[in-house]
Amino acid sequence: MKDRNSKADIYNAIYEIVRLCPKGRVTSYGAVAAAVGLKSGARLVGYAMSVCKDIKPKVPAHRVVNSHGLLSGKHHFATPETMQLLLQKEGIQVHDDKVVDFGRLFWDPIKELDV
Repeated sequence: MKDRNSKADIYNAIYEIVRLCPKGRVTSYGAVAAAVGLKSGARLVGYAMSVCKDIKPKVPAHRVVNSHGLLSGKHHFATPETMQLLLQKEGIQVHDDKVVDFGRLFWDPIKELDV
């Protein structure tokens, strides 16, 4: 991870996993990190989500929340409300910055993609 190419490779792997998260579902920073083989890499996934707004194809960063379902990355969007609005547009209820019924909506890439 020391050189620029490996950081780009890791970010691209993160983005590929996040793009697979279905509409109407959410995943967590830690689950994405585990899926790309990063032990304790949740923070790195958070950094990748915070800089992905201009990446093509689009990365649905609004579907990545913390391990408790909290919208901890909401301040990296155009407005702090944008993340919640995007989730609600997909049918996901949010109350007090937390995904309602997080356990049922949680998408675990390792289990669902057989990674």
